[in-house]
Amino acid sequence: MTLSAAAVSLHVLSAVLWVGGMFFAHQVLRPVAAQQFEPPQRLRLWSGVFTRFFPWVWLFAALLPLSGYWMVFKVFGGMATIGLHVHIMQALGWLMILLFMHLYFAPFRRLKEAVITENWPQAGKQLNQIRRIVGINLLLGLVTSAVAAGGRYL
Repeated sequence: MTLSAAAVSLHVLSAVLWVGGMFFAHQVLRPVAAQQFEPPQRLRLWSGVFTRFFPWVWLFAALLPLSGYWMVFKVFGGMATIGLHVHIMQALGWLMILLFMHLYFAPFRRLKEAVITENWPQAGKQLNQIRRIVGINLLLGLVTSAVAAGGRYL
């Protein structure tokens, strides 16, 4: 496998797994958990789910710009030669990373603390904030994916 093929593969897999994980959590797990579990169990579930998923997101958030910039400079010849769609993808990707970092260091940290102390109203408030941020990042991820897939045909 060439370095270019490896970079493209890592880039696409990182995007698919991050966006797919958000889609699953937001559109599938969230409604089922809300329907089947009382707040203490639901909040413990989410704290555990995020604790397992977020290390992967950190990996994806590192691999996406690393592989993307490697391709820009080693395959496509630099920023001046890439299409507008790559610049859009880059801007949306950085926005997603920044939103994730905020989510991780603020509401997720507070969610974990609230679950440990069994402060269920506070934990619910933090989970709701996480839900909103994940929803925004999911939308940004879907738009970024569409731009990545079809942008060069504009």
